[in-house]
Amino acid sequence: MSDPVPPVPQGRVRRTMPLAGFTARAAGGRVVAALREKAGNTGAVEKFHERTAERYAELLGHSKGVLMKVGQMFSLIDAGTVGGGELSPYQRALTKLQADAPPMAPELAREVVRAELGRPVEEVFAEFTDEPIAAASIGQVHRAVLPDGRQVAVKVQYPGVAEAIRADLANTELLTTVIRFASAATGPIPDLRQSAREVSSRIIEEIDYRHEAANITAFARLYRDHPFIRTPEVVPEASADRVLTMTYLDGLDWAAAQQADQDLKDTWAEVICRMVTGSYRHANLFHADPHPGNYRFGLDGTVGFVDFGCVKVLSEPLRRGLVGTLRSVLDDDRPALVDSMTALGFFTADSTLTGDEAHQWWTAIVHELLEPQPVTYSPETISRAVRSLLDVLAADHPMRRISLPPDLVFFSRLNLSMNAVFAALGATFDVRSVVDDMDGATEPTTELGKQHIAWVTGRGLPFGVDDHDAS
Repeated sequence: MSDPVPPVPQGRVRRTMPLAGFTARAAGGRVVAALREKAGNTGAVEKFHERTAERYAELLGHSKGVLMKVGQMFSLIDAGTVGGGELSPYQRALTKLQADAPPMAPELAREVVRAELGRPVEEVFAEFTDEPIAAASIGQVHRAVLPDGRQVAVKVQYPGVAEAIRADLANTELLTTVIRFASAATGPIPDLRQSAREVSSRIIEEIDYRHEAANITAFARLYRDHPFIRTPEVVPEASADRVLTMTYLDGLDWAAAQQADQDLKDTWAEVICRMVTGSYRHANLFHADPHPGNYRFGLDGTVGFVDFGCVKVLSEPLRRGLVGTLRSVLDDDRPALVDSMTALGFFTADSTLTGDEAHQWWTAIVHELLEPQPVTYSPETISRAVRSLLDVLAADHPMRRISLPPDLVFFSRLNLSMNAVFAALGATFDVRSVVDDMDGATEPTTELGKQHIAWVTGRGLPFGVDDHDAS
């Protein structure tokens, strides 16, 4: 699980701070412009951003709901490369939200299990460890052993958190606060209201553990017998609305994985890339939370994936459009790129972006795919990705002249997060081959690719360019 935050004390949910006063402060672009007109006082501009960032961090820190999740997502971004560094104070202020937190009281966790499963912990599990192995914004995870001896992980949701998040999402002012938060740092940006609604839809699904159980089952079926991608299995008799029990996946955590030999880290990077981008090439599943805290790294080169709360099932037209867009960039087919982007909803009636400009933008986003292979991921990789996707301060940035389809909000997060993970691993691998062989465009060239495609063929699964409706 990712995004550790302080749990709810004594079973009570902290309510979001009043938003009065933030409306005016959040008109950051106008305020900054006024400050700059006064003798170009960059010190005043920096102080304004620092003060505003601290106020937002305070607001987010008192929320046990939507704003906390959004704030944590933002805090993961390398903000120093955006514009003139205006986002950096916001990132520094929000980084504090990532700190480890004390766990929910053992008696409270056990009471949630009893209330949800109708039996005390001692009757459900042969062993149950009170000290959680992970804590997050929605719940925490405990290790346990079933009566039949199976090792399991038990997710226990904080009491009241689901109700708090639903209340937050029902408050339209909270959604607009997300937009004000972004504009306070960046100035004018594309309308994010539809995007905020897409984010809220995924968060609603995250608090529904039965929905996550269905996601786990879908991924477990997809990756059955895979040579190096591991997924847990749900234990239905020990799961409910606020308790989710799944088989335990062993492996190194993220901190330990970063200390491994480079060859092993390179292997893990290719495995992660194949799972995260292959799930919508061989099925219509999109794992929208590529966070390193959700991985278990095996010394044999395998990777286990343990959190499936944020998953999107793609319609076939959307899935084909995504694959087609990338293929048109890789094949330098600009008319096809414009057609794909239009079908996906990037181009509105008043869009002025040309095919050449669209291609140039996409080549920055997928830069590593177009470089001589294998490619090494580095901090510059992250900087380039952030600039291409987030640096809308530039007057000619493509995002100012197109519309971001709501269904694609999490694909930006996918790109940024995967680049960050690969760069932290210092990974070197043939990422172009990964994409090409899973699309069915070329034969595999890497050892992992040969194993993966043999598995795809043996299972009779479709490739990325295939029509899944006909599969």
